[in-house]
Amino acid sequence: MTNRVAQILNVEKPIIQGPLLWLTDAKLVAAVSNAGGLGVLGFNAGQTTVTRSLDETIDRMRNEIHQVKALTDKPFGLNVGLQSGDKDPFFGPTLQLMIDEKVPVAVCAGELVSDRIQQLKAAGIKVVFRPLTPTVEITKQAAAAGVDIFVATGFDEGGTVPTKVIGTLSVVPMIVDAAGEMPVMAAGGIVDGRTAKAVFALGAEGLYVGTAFMMSKESRMAQNIKEAALTADADDLVMYRTVPAYYRSLPGKLPDKLVSLDQVGASRQDIYKAASGYEGMRIGMLEGDLKHGYASFGLGISQITKIEPVSVIMDRLNSGVPANN
Repeated sequence: MTNRVAQILNVEKPIIQGPLLWLTDAKLVAAVSNAGGLGVLGFNAGQTTVTRSLDETIDRMRNEIHQVKALTDKPFGLNVGLQSGDKDPFFGPTLQLMIDEKVPVAVCAGELVSDRIQQLKAAGIKVVFRPLTPTVEITKQAAAAGVDIFVATGFDEGGTVPTKVIGTLSVVPMIVDAAGEMPVMAAGGIVDGRTAKAVFALGAEGLYVGTAFMMSKESRMAQNIKEAALTADADDLVMYRTVPAYYRSLPGKLPDKLVSLDQVGASRQDIYKAASGYEGMRIGMLEGDLKHGYASFGLGISQITKIEPVSVIMDRLNSGVPANN
């Protein structure tokens, strides 16, 4: 079998490491790329502090890109946010950064903005588009806009879950059927060969994976959070409403408070504010503080029982890819 996703990304294995916001850095990204997949630098990759400066943000990312290049000669990607109009001052400088540093793949999140997709493609950059909520309509729009690879995300995922409660095993065939010739990757609850095999049987041609890589030895996630996750199953995770829809977390003082706010009918905006937005993720998952932060995982957490090297995780995932059975 010739795998189209692997061909488009110029990698050995059709597996992308989710950008994971704060939790990526050069070490993790290079490890994934060296193991045959596509490592991706997320927003705030390698950082421990927040900056609102556009120039400093670009400088920090450039430095992290240089560190990746020092650790691998394999392809890797960069997370690129898409917003229409003038709402996002980061797109232009980020595009120029990718051109300057010859980063070959943009993993795009946010709105489907055709002209920005075209700008990326005109620069020779491959576009992987992952909408927050995959729908038949947005899938067809993405194909028409020239997206190279589309990511179908199920409600099983960690982080900012889709606004529609449709599981991975239901959303993947729906999106595959709407995608035409555009290849589709599956995201949400994929952590091993069994789950990989399942989504390939439904028509996916690649795996978009977050939780499994967060639990790797190379991951910069706090050790106490890794250890807590090892003993947790999917039914141990707590879930609460927030902006834009829902979030899951390991239990803890702040997550339990957020659940309580949800139960008494607090607004999504108030719960988001109480969680300190995405800053709460940095505090919880990078600093390991669940008194003041939260720790989000996908439902595949039940199948993770060891903290292992990226190379081992990659081989396990790849065992579910049809050509490797």
